[in-house]
Amino acid sequence: MPLPSRDLTASAIVSEGLTQPALRDRALDVLLDPALAHVVDLVCWSEKGLVHVADSAGHSALALDGTTTVLAGRDPVADQDPFTDDGYPFAAARLHSLFSDPRAPDLAVVHTGAHHWPERGGHLGEHGSLNGLQSRAPLLLSGPGVQARGIVERAVRTVDVGATLAHLAGGSYDEMDGRPIDLVSPGATHVVGLLWDGAPSGELLALAADGTLPNVARLLARGCALRGGAIAEFPSVTLVNHTCALTGLGPGRHGIVHNAFYDRVLGEQVVPNSSASWHRAMDWLRPDVRTVFERLPAGSVSACVNEPVDTGATYSTFALVRETGRAGTGTLSDWLPSAADDLHASQAHVSAHPDYEWATQVDAIGLTQVLDLWRDGEPPRLTWWNTTLTDSAHHAGGPGSEVSRHSLRDADRRLGVWLDLVEERGLLDHVVVLLTADHGMQGAEPGCTGDWDDALTAAGVAFRDEAYGFLYLGV
Repeated sequence: MPLPSRDLTASAIVSEGLTQPALRDRALDVLLDPALAHVVDLVCWSEKGLVHVADSAGHSALALDGTTTVLAGRDPVADQDPFTDDGYPFAAARLHSLFSDPRAPDLAVVHTGAHHWPERGGHLGEHGSLNGLQSRAPLLLSGPGVQARGIVERAVRTVDVGATLAHLAGGSYDEMDGRPIDLVSPGATHVVGLLWDGAPSGELLALAADGTLPNVARLLARGCALRGGAIAEFPSVTLVNHTCALTGLGPGRHGIVHNAFYDRVLGEQVVPNSSASWHRAMDWLRPDVRTVFERLPAGSVSACVNEPVDTGATYSTFALVRETGRAGTGTLSDWLPSAADDLHASQAHVSAHPDYEWATQVDAIGLTQVLDLWRDGEPPRLTWWNTTLTDSAHHAGGPGSEVSRHSLRDADRRLGVWLDLVEERGLLDHVVVLLTADHGMQGAEPGCTGDWDDALTAAGVAFRDEAYGFLYLGV
């Protein structure tokens, strides 16, 4: 279950009648001015089969095969090391995926990691960038078939999560962008995917190592984690990468290009990532796309808990929401338990933060569903379990903050309840677990403010800014 949308959209401005290339050049003159370099990390666009990346000090063109041509100054994305926080891992593949979709913007403006923009819905903790820190989600494998132990010097992409889940559950990963991670082999009776929304890889692994997250450590003792994690597709935002993880496709193929975007064909704004629309987010999925659930062998039982990318799942939280909406019998909010009674919750933060309270309620009902699915009888062949609190808390305080650490501890306690049940039922040796997230997280600097929309408006550029960074020019 998502938090309410934080995305804000600038008002459309009347076009001056400039040609599209001229309008783009005028916008680039504004965005690449060194005066905005503290808030504009990169500007990206597509032209004649190449993706262009520029900042105030350089401009490069990237081919799909990764070949880079420096057109001016230095290469802005020269560092593509997946282990560095300021690098741009898999830059060519990620950008080409986005811009292959007609829903992509004319210009994608990438915030600097320090940029703080609360007036437009920004937070102390941010993500969405192309950089390693905001893109690096954890990737942990545990259970039978896992061929390594401890920390492995590897990095994969979020699209590889979908391929790995399908492969482990006996399904097909043909025509996916991702490939199965070769550190784990099929054979387990049950496959469980855990997504801790917004949980940064480094913080998660550090807290597991120091004993703060004992149940993540339980998983790690039976498997491995990748130091480079799973690199989110671009933009490194929620619904894009939930969909990547459960289809094995990048945004340019599955069609969910941001939490909010402009559909030129429909001539309207689309906001699939909000509390009002998550249950029907898959209405915007491209019609030929299959989820992991639809790729399982015939007769397989699957479960999709608190997750909007649920097409084809045997059991789905949001299918129940859609059904209650049609029947006029209520919404998910009517089912939520009291957070004040939650024994797994950090009550000081429940009391202090309304978002923490709401996400606690959502995650509590998620745990209830998972326990119901696993308590008796044969559990699902594939279970996917989305955790929401970790994202809201990291937005509230940033990575490493007290509130973010407590959210991870709460999630770890809920994980422990399920692991205890699995162990009590004697199923531990029959379950392989993949734990990941949809993106990383970076702390913004409150003193680093600025707004490119104001500068573009002052320069007379006609544009529409969706999700604060996707610019559709002349709209």
